[in-house]
Amino acid sequence: MNRKHLLVAIIAAFICSVSCAPARTPSGAGENNGGENDAKLENCDVYLLIGQSNMAGRGAMIDGDEAPIEGAWLLNAQDEPEPACAPMNRYSTIRKGITMQGLNPAWSFAKEVAAKSENPVLIVCNARGATTLGMWLKGAAERTYSEKEGDDKWLWGQPIPNHFNEAVRRCKEAMKYGELKAIIWHQGCGNSQQNTVGSYLPALKNFVRDLRAELGVGTEVPFIAGEIFHGYQNAQYFNPVIQQIADYVEGGYWVSAEGCTANSDNVHFDRAGQKLLGERYAAKLFEVLGVK
Repeated sequence: MNRKHLLVAIIAAFICSVSCAPARTPSGAGENNGGENDAKLENCDVYLLIGQSNMAGRGAMIDGDEAPIEGAWLLNAQDEPEPACAPMNRYSTIRKGITMQGLNPAWSFAKEVAAKSENPVLIVCNARGATTLGMWLKGAAERTYSEKEGDDKWLWGQPIPNHFNEAVRRCKEAMKYGELKAIIWHQGCGNSQQNTVGSYLPALKNFVRDLRAELGVGTEVPFIAGEIFHGYQNAQYFNPVIQQIADYVEGGYWVSAEGCTANSDNVHFDRAGQKLLGERYAAKLFEVLGVK
């Protein structure tokens, strides 16, 4: 990310955190009491979005991306809903440095889903770059924040919260406001090597089983995964594997990354690629749920 895009991301995160205002009154909103808003967000459609750097978001932001998304809410650092705006992964409890958080598929996904939902949409985005599937498994070994990994300086040396546990914990907090409708998963570059990709789907099957069990949901909650950038060096090994997800994960689906463009690193989707990917996640959700 160049200095201009870095500055835009920082400003966007600040503006959104202090000035986003809801564009739609939530269901169950109360009246102001003594100047304090006691509105209670209810009947939300909750979505959990997790994975590695392309889910965290490495797309450059432009003016306007920080505007609140009508009808969409984001679980914040206090595990409470606030009006959703980019960058959507800024409240992840396991993320890398704040300046690395850019546009991700949660942004356009939230826009598409909120536009068709009768209920408020509540997004839980808890991704971290450079993570393998093994780091997401229940009971994964503890790791620590570091300068090498691009973490915020004040966290160096401290343990990184367990990725699985945090996904479950934060999603349960969001489920106090509504019902979990889907899990969106974008991860794969860290497991795309030719000699290891064959073990990915059996491990993913166990991960999804444990995740659903901890969240108290079943296969009625779809698990939607995505291809990695087609121009990535190992995409030829990973993408044919993720396309077979339904053979291993009941209620498992995948979306294509064909035509999704990337940054010059040929790893991370750029702004346009992220936007298209999020729209495809939404389209797959609509297909699965029979929404027109």
